[in-house]
Formats: sequence, C-alpha cells, structure tokens
Amino acid sequence: MDLRVLRYFLTVVQEEGIVAAANALHMTQPTLSRQLKDLEQELGTQLFVRGNKAQRLVLTDKGQLLRKRAEDLLLLADKTKQEIQQDAQLLNGTVHIGGGESQGMRLIARAAKQLKDKYPLVSFNIFSGNAEDVKERLDKGLLDFGLFIEPTNLQKYATLRLPYIDHWGLLVRRDSPLARKQSLEAKELLNIPLLVSNQQTVKHNFQRWFKLPIDELNIVSTYNLLFNAALMVEEGVGNAVCLDKLAAVSDNSKLCFIPLVPQLPIHLDLAWRQYQPLSKEAGAFLREVEALCAEK
Repeated sequence: MDLRVLRYFLTVVQEEGIVAAANALHMTQPTLSRQLKDLEQELGTQLFVRGNKAQRLVLTDKGQLLRKRAEDLLLLADKTKQEIQQDAQLLNGTVHIGGGESQGMRLIARAAKQLKDKYPLVSFNIFSGNAEDVKERLDKGLLDFGLFIEPTNLQKYATLRLPYIDHWGLLVRRDSPLARKQSLEAKELLNIPLLVSNQQTVKHNFQRWFKLPIDELNIVSTYNLLFNAALMVEEGVGNAVCLDKLAAVSDNSKLCFIPLVPQLPIHLDLAWRQYQPLSKEAGAFLREVEALCAEK
C-alpha cells in the first residue's frame, strides 16, 4: 500500500466526503475517487458504504480496521522520517511518551522541562491510555517510553523504577456518609455502587485484595481514565476506586479520597523496548529521568 494513498484515505474519512477531501488535498474529485477505487481493488474489499442518502461516506467494518492501521502506519512513517533526517548534532525531534494517570507523570514532566531548557527544539507527544493501549503502541514503535502502574508484566522491556508509590482508595462525594471515614476495608465496599478501572491487571489486583471474585462487587461502571469517572462520582452514579493524588479533593471540591486498608502500595515503572536503539532525543530524555531518580 502506498503511504500517499493512505493519507488520501484518511483525509476522506476526516472530511466525511469525496468533494471536501478533494478540496483539502487540492486535487480533482475524479482523481481522488479513482485512487480510492484502486485501493479497494488492491485490498479486495469495500471500504465505504455507498448510496448513503445523507451524502456522507460511512466506513465499512474493514474500512474501520484500515483507518486504525493507516493512522498507526503513517505516524510511524513520520516518526521514522523525522529521526533519519534530523541533524546529527542538534536535538530537534519528538519524544513520544505514553502512560496512565499517576503522580509519577510529574517526574516525567520535570524531566521534559529540563530537556526542553537544554534543547528548545525538542518536543513531546503524550499519549494517555491504559496499560494495554500503551504496550500496544510501544511494541509498534509509536512510543519511545511507557509509564506503567504495577502489576504489569514488563519482562520483555527495559525498565526504570520511579521513586513514587501510589495508593488505592475510593473517590466519594463529600456529602456521602463514607466521607466521614478515615479509611475503608474491603467488606465496606461490598454493598455500595462502584466505578472501577477496566484494566484486567487492576481487576486481578483487587480480587487479591478483596479475597473474593470481583463479580460479587456492585460495579455500576468501568473507566480507563479518571477525569470522566470523577464527573460520574460528582453526579452520584457511584464511587470510583482509583489512585490517590489524581482527582481534585481540596476543601472546596465536591469530592474526597478515602484510602483503602490494608494499604495497596503501587510502584511505577518507565519502560522502553529492550533491543531497539533509542533516538538521540529519547536517550537524552532518559538520562534526565535517571538523574531525577538518583536525587530522590
């Protein structure tokens, strides 16, 4: 597949139509239509649903798959081109970092600031997602580093343990009876509505802590990042099982955080592909992180 044609395909998807895409690409509509037809013939499948009365192109299931793969391929191609073309002495590329929500991201941000002060042309791309999403992008070469919250199997990666420890607790409304408690035990969570992370490793960790199947809990919703889950808590949908120091829980906030006991200390690891050389920018960033870890 020609990367140029994949860019055409994604433009059509983004513009939701041939005419708008052709204008955006500064090419004629027949030429663009022919490129898409050739792409469909090459792949042996239909990518768009034809005959849509709304005059809006809709992707088939195979088209949805190609969209995701094309986005990954083009991102990797652009990243590779940038790394090859950059000046041998000047650091001016992008460091790609992925991770879930954790206070450990503060150290990552501090290292990014220090590197940026030394090399102003360096930029950063931050991807927020759960462990499965971050590992997938790390394996594909779309990320230089991933920040992982244990328990996560990182045996095939090079890793650096960060000097932070997170703790699990419950995010509740400040007007909830639970807000008066200093801590919560497992048995106190059995009969209340809960929002929990959809990561399998987190669910396994909680099964171990509860010492009972997680399906015995009253789980009303799952989530992958906390911001929207916190809004659900504010609106009274349930109480979110989460890590500390992530949600705003000041005296003026509608929410407060109650730690779970016995405590569940969670370590944080920065990981990268073990047998793949880092770009100059990524290597310089890693040295900044290592120096900050050594100061702790």
